[in-house]
Amino acid sequence: MPDTAVLKHHADLLDRAATRLGVDLQDAAISGQFAFDDIADAVLRCTQCPQPEACESWLATAPSAPEQAPHYCRNHDLLTALQGVAE
Repeated sequence: MPDTAVLKHHADLLDRAATRLGVDLQDAAISGQFAFDDIADAVLRCTQCPQPEACESWLATAPSAPEQAPHYCRNHDLLTALQGVAE
């Protein structure tokens, strides 16, 4: 299991990516679009990503409202699905 610092870093990356895509993960969980446990699973998937630096770069340079998460994102499908619900 990743250490606390790694978990916090990837939780931040996931939240920032979701926000950039117009998705509020907390609101999505509260409204029942997915379970709170799914957030934890998504963070754990994110910790397995071999490209966190690429994600940081994408977050720094992506347009303010990109159409989708990067193709390499381990949570691409989840974020895309939630993005469709948020629209």
